[in-house]
Amino acid sequence: MEFLERVFHLKEHKTDVKTEVIAGITTFMAMAYILAVNPSILKDAGMDSGAVFTATALAALVGTLLMVVLANYPFVLAPGMGLNAYFAYTVCGNMGYSWEVALAAVFIEGIVFIILSMTSVREAIFNAIPMTLKYAVTTGIGLFITFLGLKNANLVVPDNSTYVAVYSFKDAIA
Repeated sequence: MEFLERVFHLKEHKTDVKTEVIAGITTFMAMAYILAVNPSILKDAGMDSGAVFTATALAALVGTLLMVVLANYPFVLAPGMGLNAYFAYTVCGNMGYSWEVALAAVFIEGIVFIILSMTSVREAIFNAIPMTLKYAVTTGIGLFITFLGLKNANLVVPDNSTYVAVYSFKDAIA
């Protein structure tokens, strides 16, 4: 316990080990859905869901440990549910790229982002984007994920005249 106090300055932050353990369990429970949803989405791009599950768990573990050890912040990191849907349904689905090619593009983008983050360019780009556009993009991603959930639950279905329609429960009963 003394080690944890020395490393994480628990008293200085007005907390204790018990509180932090409960917070960690609560946070894990709130984010555990990612372990099921991420493989479900990425399998639609052709990826092996078992491998995606393992990669998701390892990415969350490594990201969280790096945040704890390097930044000393109690933040849990895990893959986001917006970009994986874009990856699977837009890049691999509508655009027709294989998941291997799309993943290579993501890797290259990651390298570019690291380089931009080590300079002040990333911050300048971020600050140049108006808040209204940031809110709009966030809202759009949320609506896209909601639409995918409704589609996967078969609550919205394809329609020739409007592209999508609400599922007719009347037809299901008949």
